[in-house]
Amino acid sequence: MATIVPESRSSSSDGRPASQTLDRGLRILEHVTESNAPLTVADVAAGVAMHRSITYRMLRTLEDHGLLSRDAQGRYQPGAGLAVLAGRFTPALRARAGRHLLCLAVATDKTAFLVVRHGDEAVAVEVVEPPAATAHVSYRPGLRHPVDLGAPGLALLAGEPPRPHERPEVTDARTEGWAYTESEVIMGFSAVASPVIDTAGVCRGAISVVYAGPTDLAALGEVVCRHAQGLGSEL
Repeated sequence: MATIVPESRSSSSDGRPASQTLDRGLRILEHVTESNAPLTVADVAAGVAMHRSITYRMLRTLEDHGLLSRDAQGRYQPGAGLAVLAGRFTPALRARAGRHLLCLAVATDKTAFLVVRHGDEAVAVEVVEPPAATAHVSYRPGLRHPVDLGAPGLALLAGEPPRPHERPEVTDARTEGWAYTESEVIMGFSAVASPVIDTAGVCRGAISVVYAGPTDLAALGEVVCRHAQGLGSEL
């Protein structure tokens, strides 16, 4: 499987990263956290197209700060320090969202989550799984996908002013208050999402549910929209 090496997100006017060392460390951190399994030094070096000795030094530094950890075989995986940093991200938004997500998960028997926009991606920052459901879709904080795909991303775009050539689904979501997609992010699963607009009219994120199988789409959209509006009124 081909590996895509992400470009630096912060660069000087000549295209080079403002800090090459920091850029390397962040690329390595992203690569390890996006992997579904622990990685060896050689795996990481190949994945980010970096010399093995440089990769090793970066990995050890990230491990020293608790952002990465090593398993019994010496392979690298996300560390507990990431959870600490994540807990400091938009604390007011996440704290207020938790109650709405729990109510939504209980009411629908579906996994509910909050996403925010990070550049051109929609990133899940808070997830609540339905406590009493016999089966549900597992989702984890940190999952991300392009903002122009999937109901959560479309809801984020619907919370912003109209743009030329936007997807018709975004325009519809801006009118209806919620977006729906099927198999756009995870094959076989559907999602409904609604933008969270604060009292100043700014889109702060989107509340979404993910599920498999049939459902009363109109009723689900209404309840997701209601909780998104409720959260927005508190911000």
